[in-house]
Amino acid sequence: MALRRIFTGLLIAVLWLLSGSGLTAQALTPIELADIGYSPCPADYAEGMVAAGSIQEANCFLITGKAINRSGKPVIDADIFGRIFDANDNPVMQNRGRLGGIAEVPPGESDFELRISVAANQPEPLKLKQFKASGFSATVRQYSTTPSAQP
Repeated sequence: MALRRIFTGLLIAVLWLLSGSGLTAQALTPIELADIGYSPCPADYAEGMVAAGSIQEANCFLITGKAINRSGKPVIDADIFGRIFDANDNPVMQNRGRLGGIAEVPPGESDFELRISVAANQPEPLKLKQFKASGFSATVRQYSTTPSAQP
């Protein structure tokens, strides 16, 4: 519940900032995530993995599933949220609801994959709970890599 309040507050702040910048705010589009599972990463993905923010050894996993976009429009930059627990019900990603993203989700059903690292001392099987995603039907802001001609 607290995470939902924080997310709502951040969303309101972003929309407020966008309205002051002259950009049109886009509504979030929910994406259903189904058939969520995980497997160890292929060897080339996992080489040299360490836990986030430390030098502790980590295991690499790919979370996979189906992203279902019922909006009829492509969704850009969809954020994936969820909770992951180890076999002892300890959180794997403590204080972190956003796990990653999907660059573009076309209308209908499509596959997605997300790479995570888990401290090597956290036992399997992992428990994947409350997975969902949301994104925008258009790019919210584009940044130019070339200098502006205006002063």
